[in-house]
Parts: sequence; C-alpha cells; structure tokens
Amino acid sequence: MSPASALAASSCGLAAVLAGVRWLRVAQREHYQAGRVVLFAARWWAGRPANAATAVVALAGAAASWFWPVAALAVAVAVAGGPWGLSLRGSSSPLRWTRRAATLAAAAVGPAAGLGLAAGLPACRPAFGAAVAALAAPGAVALASWATSPLEEAIASSYVRRAAQRLAEVRPLVVAVTGSYGKTTTKGYVAHLLSGSRRVVASPASYNNRAGLSRTVNEHLAPGTEVLVAEMGAYGPGEIRELCSWMEPEVSVITAIGPVHLERFKTLERTRQAKAEIAERASTVVLNVDDPMLGSLADELARAGGKKLWRCSATDPAADVLCRPAPDGGALEAFVHGRQVGSAPRAGAAPTNVACALAVAAELGVPAEELAGRLASLPAAPNRLASYRSELGFVVIDDTFNSNPEGARLALATLRATARPGGRAVVVTPGMIELGPRQAAENAAFAAEAARAATDLVVVGRTNRAALMSGAADGLARVVWVPSRKAAVSWVRSHLGPGDAVLYENDLPDHYA
Repeated sequence: MSPASALAASSCGLAAVLAGVRWLRVAQREHYQAGRVVLFAARWWAGRPANAATAVVALAGAAASWFWPVAALAVAVAVAGGPWGLSLRGSSSPLRWTRRAATLAAAAVGPAAGLGLAAGLPACRPAFGAAVAALAAPGAVALASWATSPLEEAIASSYVRRAAQRLAEVRPLVVAVTGSYGKTTTKGYVAHLLSGSRRVVASPASYNNRAGLSRTVNEHLAPGTEVLVAEMGAYGPGEIRELCSWMEPEVSVITAIGPVHLERFKTLERTRQAKAEIAERASTVVLNVDDPMLGSLADELARAGGKKLWRCSATDPAADVLCRPAPDGGALEAFVHGRQVGSAPRAGAAPTNVACALAVAAELGVPAEELAGRLASLPAAPNRLASYRSELGFVVIDDTFNSNPEGARLALATLRATARPGGRAVVVTPGMIELGPRQAAENAAFAAEAARAATDLVVVGRTNRAALMSGAADGLARVVWVPSRKAAVSWVRSHLGPGDAVLYENDLPDHYA
C-alpha cells in the first residue's frame, strides 16, 4: 500500500468513526428507530445546497479513489464535517453514552467495515473501500439499530416483568392518560388534585413509553402508593394496548386527537384508533368531547355499554364536567354535574385539560371542598405556557414543549392577553413538526395568526422556514429569520425591554435541519 493510499484509507476510517457518532446521536434522539436515521440522513444531505454539493463531491471522490487513492481524502473531509449544520456533539440533544448507545455503536462497526472490505479488498483498493465505509455510516447505524432490536426487546421485557410484579405487590389504582397533546399537563393536574387525600405517584416528565413506564414503576412505586398516574404515548396502533396489558388502568383519559405525529400515524382516524386502546380495559373513561373525534368515541362507548363515561367540555353546560373562562376572564370556573366546585387559574391552563383532571378526581371521590382548594393552586406545567419576567423587564411566555396547532392557538391568545398596549409582542418559533402532509399548511396558518397577534415573528431554523414566512407575508408583523434558538434568544435580548412580551412557541432539537 502506498503512503498516499494509507493516508486516504486511515482518514476515511477516522471520518467513518466521527460520522458514526453523529448518526448515533440522531438514532438516540429518534428512539433508535432504524428508518428515522435514514430519513434524517436524506433530509440533511439533500436539504441544503451546501450539503447537496458536498454529497456530490464525496460521491465523486469515492468513485475517483478507485483509480487515484488520494481522492478519498475528499470523502473523509465531507463525511467528517458534513452534513454541515449537524454538529457532532449537539447542543440541545447531546449524545448520552448509555448501555444501549454503546451496544449500537459496537454493532454498527460490523456493517460499515464489512461493506468497506467487500468493496476494496478483492481489488486491492483500500482507499476506495474505506471511502465506501465512511459514506455508509448512517446506513450502518440504521442497520445496527434494526439488528439489535431483538436484544433490546428482550432486555425491555425483563424490566416490564419486574414492573408487572411490583404493580401486583403494591396494587395501586392506575389512571392512564393519553392524547395527541395535553397528556403531560393533564397528568400533572390529576396528580395535584389527588395528592391532597391520596398517596400518588405520577410518571415523571414525558416518561410515556414502555421503557419510561416500567422505569417509573421499578424506581418510584413505593409500598403504600394508592394511585399511579401514567402518561401513555404511542407512535402507532398496538403500543398503548401493550402498555395496558401489564399496567391495567381503572380510569382512562383521552385529552385530544390531532395531527401531532401524523407523519407516523398517517391518518387522524388511525390516531384515534391507537389512542382509544387506552379505554379497552378501563371501567371508567374520561373524554374531552369538545374534540369531535372523541365526542363520537364517547357515543360509541355509550352504545356498547359496560363503562362509566365522563364527558368533559369547555363549552357544553350539559357535559359531566364543564370548565370555562369566567365572565371577567380571570379564572376558569369548574362545574361537576352542573354544580360549581371551584375556580382554577386561567393563565397557562387549557380548560379541557383541567376538566379531564377534575373528572378523574371526582370519580375517585375527592371531596368538593378539597377540590376547590386544589383547583385554586393548580400548578403550571413546566415549559407549557409558563410565564415569568426576565431580568431585562420583558415578560417571557415559555411554551417550548408544545408542538400542536391547538396549543399554539392557545399560546397566541395568552400572548395577546399579556402584551401591553404600545409594547412589542414577539413570537419566536421553529414551527411544528411531524404533522405529515398537513405540516406546511398548519405552520402557514399559525404564522398568519401570529402575524396578526404579534409585532414581530422570529422564525428559527430551516425546517419550517418557507411555510412560516409564507404564512406571515400578509400580516403586519415584522418577520425575522435566525438560524438557531441561541440566535433567537440573542435577538430578543437585544430588542426587548420593559413593557414587552415574547412567546417561545415550541423548540426543536438540533438534529432537525
């Protein structure tokens, strides 16, 4: 092997390692789903002109290295540094070297090395083989993720068996909460309303899948726990049914059906079917009937019989639980079976989420006088319409954990109510994701409304840039584009002061282009 060939091959080998770490980070962020790694690789390499040009150079360099080994250096530079904009370490979502990440990293070496050897060894073209291995890094990570899934399934099953045994020993009443959005907030409200009279454990943060819920039980479910409030999420049919098979709910709640994760579910009807699995084993079902799809589900369950239904609403006085804004707009009035039981703080609280939580508390026998006190102290969900005043004097509305059209509309209404006459009202957003074929239209509609509610719209990143700027084009707001959340915060701090307000609507991890 010539010195040039050795240099090119070793450089491509190092580049393959760096690229593997980069795509391993994407895999971890996307819950180790093989197809998502390939999807993001395609988006990044084709999504920007600079990256597309770099990809062409890399492919040309790999082809040329068959005859001229030193050309593989172009592949090494392109793969080690690109796609440009997708950092190796990450800022918002750095790679965590968990046991699973280490397993996947080890498993990815085989496909990449095997492909490189197969390409270069028979013809004694080590530089070409190394270039092929470097280019294959995202595919190798995806293939390794698929190949290791049976092992991960076996490990996860062992945790689930432990959790099922613990549930059988402690025997808490399980309240299961799902929905396209609002489930984390509603879970927190349920836990708050019950914790005055019951020993309650709620699944932390967004621990809403098999791994998160088994960990919740194994690490947090102490003897004497009376109620376990479990948030249940899903990316497709069957997932919630499997969760309920070992964490059987007595009370199930569905907060809303919407286009969140529509990219994965494909249709809203399929979303509804997947979420409705949470009601199959429950004896009591709580539904937000302001959502037409859940209103029809309530009718279906009523006709089938065998379950107690709580219909919750923000508008219908005939609902079992009504939670509506007071005439002065300062609070949410709460009614159970037509009788007012108290008021909840208005800021940051979606009325139907409060209504669903109140239905659970009423079903579990929390006294009316206790409900009144607990409603009055209802906590704000972190990063969901949480407001505070910055040290520079402007009001910050943090809604960064929200990514759905209904929540975005509520956030804009909160901004309107917060902004002072004559002050600047700013919306900072990268837009909404995973809305499938509706993503562009939903983001354009949100931007159009934001351009009417705000004085300034700061568009972050490239993922929804075109749709947001198009939607805001006919509005009165000034529109600014910035490449990152860090740049957006810098813009806000340099332009806002006392009397102004800013809404941070959603935030995207930095593996989004």
